[in-house]
Amino acid sequence: MNTNKLQSFAAEARTSLMKAVRARIDAALEPNSLAQSDSPRAYRELTEEILRNGGGEQGRAKTAERHAYRWFNRIIALRYMDANEFTGVHVVSGEELDNPNALPAVLSAAKRGEFEDEVFGGVGTKSKVLPTIQALLDGGKPSNDPQGDAYGLLLRSYCDYWHRFLPFMFDDAGAADEILMPADLLAKDSVLRKAVEVMTVADCVGESDEGNVEIIGWLYQFYISERKDQVMAGFKKSKKAGADEIPAATQLFTPDWIVRYLVQNTVGRLWTQNHPESQLHNTWEYYIDPVGEDAGKILKIDSPEDLTVCDPACGSGHMLAYAFDLLYSIYDEAGYSANEIPGLILEHNLFGMEIDERAANLAAFALTMKARGKYRRFFRKGRQVQPNVQRITPEYFADDEVTELNDLYHVTFDTDTWNTYQNADTYGSLIQPPAELVSLLPLAGAVEHSETEGGQAQLSLISDQLRDRANLVLTQTRYLSRQYAAVVANPPYMGSGNMGNELKKFVTDHYKDGKVDLFAAFMLRNLQLIQPNALLGMITMQSWMFLSSFEGLRKSLLANNAIETMAHLGSGAFDSIGGEVVSTTAFTIRSYRINTTGIYIRLVEGKTETEKIQLFEKALISMKRED
Repeated sequence: MNTNKLQSFAAEARTSLMKAVRARIDAALEPNSLAQSDSPRAYRELTEEILRNGGGEQGRAKTAERHAYRWFNRIIALRYMDANEFTGVHVVSGEELDNPNALPAVLSAAKRGEFEDEVFGGVGTKSKVLPTIQALLDGGKPSNDPQGDAYGLLLRSYCDYWHRFLPFMFDDAGAADEILMPADLLAKDSVLRKAVEVMTVADCVGESDEGNVEIIGWLYQFYISERKDQVMAGFKKSKKAGADEIPAATQLFTPDWIVRYLVQNTVGRLWTQNHPESQLHNTWEYYIDPVGEDAGKILKIDSPEDLTVCDPACGSGHMLAYAFDLLYSIYDEAGYSANEIPGLILEHNLFGMEIDERAANLAAFALTMKARGKYRRFFRKGRQVQPNVQRITPEYFADDEVTELNDLYHVTFDTDTWNTYQNADTYGSLIQPPAELVSLLPLAGAVEHSETEGGQAQLSLISDQLRDRANLVLTQTRYLSRQYAAVVANPPYMGSGNMGNELKKFVTDHYKDGKVDLFAAFMLRNLQLIQPNALLGMITMQSWMFLSSFEGLRKSLLANNAIETMAHLGSGAFDSIGGEVVSTTAFTIRSYRINTTGIYIRLVEGKTETEKIQLFEKALISMKRED
C-alpha cells in the first residue's frame, strides 16, 4: 500500500471538498438564489444548520467542513465496496475497476436504461428520481451538465439505499444534501476520480481477498492531518485544547504489528489459558508464551462469546478490526458455522467508544466490512448485525426537562446526574457513570408512553424527544459501566499543559495519579473497564516508566496489577509521523497482583518500525529456543 499517495490524496480531497461545499453554501445564501425557489426545504435546513454551528462565517465554515467530510466518507466507502464487489453495480468506479477515467458503472448502466430494482423500485421519492434521471440523459430535461446532474441523482439514490445497511456511513443528511453535493464529480481531477486511482483494487481487497480495511484508517488520519497541524501550531502559541481540538490533536494510527502484539497477548492469551488444547497461538507471530502463571487466577472464558473486547478510544477501529480476525479464528476452531460467526462477533465481542463522530463512523464501517468480507450474504434481511461502536455524545437537560425525566422514570435524580454527559465531547470514555444512571439500564428503551383514561398514548413532542435523548444517555452508560474481558487501546496523548481548563480540572479531580497526561488518565480508566483477572493491552508514551511526576501512577498500577509483557519501543515506532516525535512503550497488564516477573523486550535500539519489528521477532525466536 502506497501511503504517500493516500496522504497526498486525502489532504487534497479535504481542501477540494471544503472549497466545493463552501461554494454551494455561499451560492445558496445569495439573495433570490435558485436554492431558495427550487429547494425551499433544503434551503431552510441549511440555514438552520448554519445557525446551530454558530451562525455567520463560523457557522458557514463548520457546516462546510462537516458536509465535506460526509462526502469524503461516502466516496471512499463506495470505492472500497466497489473494489471488493460488495455493490451490485459499481457506484463510483467504472466497469473496469482500476480505470479512473471510466464513467461510473451506474451512470453507464443508466445511459443504457438499466436501473437496479432494489435502489429505484418501489414508490415515493425514488420513483420520482428515476424519470428525472432518464429525462436528463435523453435530453427531455434542460441542463448545462445533464450527465453530471444525472450522476448526482444516481449517487444520492445509492447513498439513500446504503443508509439502510450502513446508517453510520451513509447518514441521513436531510434535504440540505440536495444543494450541498460537490460539483463536477465526473471531472478528470475530481475527488471521485482520484479515489478510484489511489484506492487500487489490490489495496482495498488485500492479500486475503476479504478486504483490507486498514486503508480506511490511513485515509482518515491523512484527511485530518492539516487540522492536526493547525492545532499543534496553536499549542506552540499557548492555545489550549477543547472539544473541537481534541480529536485532531490526539488521533494517531497504530502500526499493524503493534496492534497484533496487543491483541494476541490479551484476547489470544485469555483463550489459550482457558483452552490449552488450542493450537491457534502457533499462528500468532507476536504472541509471547507465558511464564510462571497461576492457573487459578485467570479469567474464566468458557466460549468465544465470553471474550468481550473494548477499545475506549477506538479511532477508526484498527484494534477492533484485527480483534475481529483473531476472534474469527477462535470461533472457527471452536466449530461454529462460518455463516454465523461474523454476526456473533459483532453482537457479542467487539465494543468501541469514540468522541469523534467521523472516526466512530469509520470504525463501524470497518467492522461491517470485515463481516461482509467473511460472509457474502451478510446484508441479507435478518442476517446483518450492527456493530457496537458508540460515539460518546454530549447531552444537556434543562431543569424542566430533568423534572419530566424523573417523572418518566419514577426517580428523583438531580440535574448533575442527568447531565453526566454534558461535556462528553471533551471527556469521552473517561466519564464514570454514576450508580443512579446505571440503575436505570434495565429500563433503557422500555419506558412506555403514559396513557390517558381513554387508553390513548399521551406524550408531548418534547417528551418524545426527551425519551430518545434519555435512551442515548443510558446507551452510553451501558458501554461505560460494564467490564470487559480485554481492553486494547492506543489512548490520546496530551500533556496537561495543552489541556483546556475544563479537561484539566476533570482529569485532576477524577484521575489524580494520571493528571500529567491524558494517556495516563486512560491507563487508570482502562483498568476500571476490565474484569478481575482480565487483561489490558496499551501503547503509550514511555514517560510514565521513568519520570517522578508519574510516581503515583506507577505505585497504583503495580500495587493491584501485574505487567505480563512489555515491548519498550522508544522513539521511531511510528514511521507515519517521522523523526523522534514520540517515544513509546507497548505492554499488557493483568488486573490481579501476582508475584511473577513479566517478560520485557527492549527495542529502543531500532531506529525505524522495520528495525523494531526485526528486533522483536529475533527476541521471540531466542525465547523459544531457550524453552
